[in-house]
Amino acid sequence: MPLSEQEQRLLDEMERHLMRNDADVVSAPRDGRTLSYRNIVYGTILVLLGLGGLIVGVSQQLIVVGVIGFVVMLGGVLLAVTPGRGPGKMRVEPERPAKPQNSSSFMDRMNDRWDKRQEER
Repeated sequence: MPLSEQEQRLLDEMERHLMRNDADVVSAPRDGRTLSYRNIVYGTILVLLGLGGLIVGVSQQLIVVGVIGFVVMLGGVLLAVTPGRGPGKMRVEPERPAKPQNSSSFMDRMNDRWDKRQEER
């Protein structure tokens, strides 16, 4: 069911407001880590080699070859999902001192953050 004209206008306004005020949140990486294409390619190659070894091990009834193939596949998957360590790939955040626990409710803290953000503009 398509949105009404008023709902579409409201949605567009909300998107513009979000992009204007929180563009850094929308475009920034979540935790400063990005996947490395090199690791993805090497990991994929290892997965394919391990799969081949697993198939050969099962078809020839060589358990050792099948287990080695499985381990190579597992290593390839781990390599593919490992973030890159090159320059600019991973940011190390300085350690921040622990903040004292606030007795205010979650909504009070969110309202305070909203007010601060609106004051900064």
